[in-house]
Amino acid sequence: MAMATEAKPDAGTRAIGIGILGYGNMGRAHSMAFRRLPQAFWPPPLTPSLVAIAGRSADRASDAAARLGFATWHERWEDLVADERVELFDNTGPNHLHAEPCIAAARAGKHVLCEKPLARNAAEALRMLEAVRSAGVTHMCGFNYRFLPAIRLAKQVIEEGRLGRILQFRARYLQSSLADPAFPFRWRLDRDLAGSGVLGDLGSHIIDLARFLVGEPVSIMGRMATFFDRRPLEEDPTRFERVRTDDAFQALVEFSGGATGVLEASKVSLGSQNRLELEVNGSEGSLRYSLEKMNELQVYLREDEKSSLAGFRQVDVTNTGHPFATRWWPRHPLGWDQTFVHELAHMLDAIAGNGAIAPYGATFEDGYRAAMICDAIAASAQSGSRVRIEYAGAEGTR
Repeated sequence: MAMATEAKPDAGTRAIGIGILGYGNMGRAHSMAFRRLPQAFWPPPLTPSLVAIAGRSADRASDAAARLGFATWHERWEDLVADERVELFDNTGPNHLHAEPCIAAARAGKHVLCEKPLARNAAEALRMLEAVRSAGVTHMCGFNYRFLPAIRLAKQVIEEGRLGRILQFRARYLQSSLADPAFPFRWRLDRDLAGSGVLGDLGSHIIDLARFLVGEPVSIMGRMATFFDRRPLEEDPTRFERVRTDDAFQALVEFSGGATGVLEASKVSLGSQNRLELEVNGSEGSLRYSLEKMNELQVYLREDEKSSLAGFRQVDVTNTGHPFATRWWPRHPLGWDQTFVHELAHMLDAIAGNGAIAPYGATFEDGYRAAMICDAIAASAQSGSRVRIEYAGAEGTR
């Protein structure tokens, strides 16, 4: 087991032991964000101490511990949960390793952060929600796009009533990683491990943003497609595995407030690397946003229509007074990685008793509701009928 120097508390704040499951992209993103957090949010509500990281490969776990600054590493998630130094269990593992480790961590009295999608299906997500509620621990689902400055400003504009009555919402999330038929079969294409394909991976993000900005969907009609139903095995390209997850989906949504919406996600959209776009139309104005221009929010207000310069205005969300601007470099662009710093600071604030996760962060209930909507889209796609969305054992979080 590798050893490294543990972080010391900063500015007199108490240290909190962090344990992360997973050393892939999300594990690296969270680890780096924890290290940057005290610099951006000074003094930090709690000082993150990276005490342990876990993953199934001893070589990769030990390398990750040394590279990312963890004191120790484990091969088994059970050992991470049992580590008494870990107070916050951060689950960035694959979807099939979300439920049991998070439930065990909650029962051990640890606060829990779990990457999206919260679970492979709504039933599994509900078990996780019930576990953290029963344990009374602080819990968050990792929908980091809630912590984009432009999205936070959009929510502020909507809550202030500047758009009037919300009429329509549309969002699409397009990538191209599965457009190549030779792309190998991996865990995200295995329904038993992932639960779904694009629907859970990309769709859960725009579903959460729809709920965050507009409100609760009450019914939905969905279509799903798998364009390449056989993929070569990574270890032997001459052999193929059947794909039982979706490459793309579309859905029509009805919201509780009367608004309608369109959701779409795809991983076979050639030319799109990471293209998340959304638009909100209200009776008095509209908002547009694109992750490809992540520091800009497009705003149109009816009150400006009589101006000779009427039209969408571009708002640079890094100016003083905009969300999170004072934490970084006013009038300079921010990056995707900084959303995780914002998200984790919010989590530590809640653990320290300085506020709640909801409504600006996503709780496990938000993760459960997103899973319910994903399940409804899949059920609608199978039946060809509109599906009403009804939650079990959930309380309002908005």
